[in-house]
Amino acid sequence: MLEYIASFITALIGHLGYAGVAVLMAIESACIPLPSEVIMPFSGYLVSTGTLVLWLVALAGAAGSVVGSLVAYAVGAWGGRPFIERYGKYLLISHHDLDLADRWFARHGDITILIGRMLPVVRTFIAFPAGVARMSLWRFNLYTFVGSFIWCWALAWIGLKLGEHWHSLGGWFHRFDEFIAVLLLAGIVWYVRRHLRLLRS
Repeated sequence: MLEYIASFITALIGHLGYAGVAVLMAIESACIPLPSEVIMPFSGYLVSTGTLVLWLVALAGAAGSVVGSLVAYAVGAWGGRPFIERYGKYLLISHHDLDLADRWFARHGDITILIGRMLPVVRTFIAFPAGVARMSLWRFNLYTFVGSFIWCWALAWIGLKLGEHWHSLGGWFHRFDEFIAVLLLAGIVWYVRRHLRLLRS
């Protein structure tokens, strides 16, 4: 199953380019476990090969994040926290994750959307409390886009730099496909195991 997910991510970006990045980031921002920490560095690697352009990768990732976040915002606005607590477990959303996002939003207000979009874990779930609070939709979209653009650009830049130095790392791995598959699997396994552990606690 995990190998299928890893292959799906690399194949989608490889075949659809920017559209694939946008689709995957929309899925991730809708709280389905496809970590951006894996999606965007692979996109950055494709930048290093000349297949994609860095700022367009970040733009596609940010646009996808807005679309996916609107889904999560709508769930929070229409169903409230009780709905998320009841059905979130099917998407590996734990009470711990919701509490973390709620605390951030309660403490810092609307600006949390901008800051939270650049923080691991928090960024994935921060749209829920914004929806519950019925935050202004235009501010929500603006902050989500800006924060996501910065996050996506930074992760893609890391992938770009790794790609540029790939030849010096070649002694460790025979092919980049094998390396990225290991990276994808490790990221997905960590994400799923962490959330399953939190759901049981």
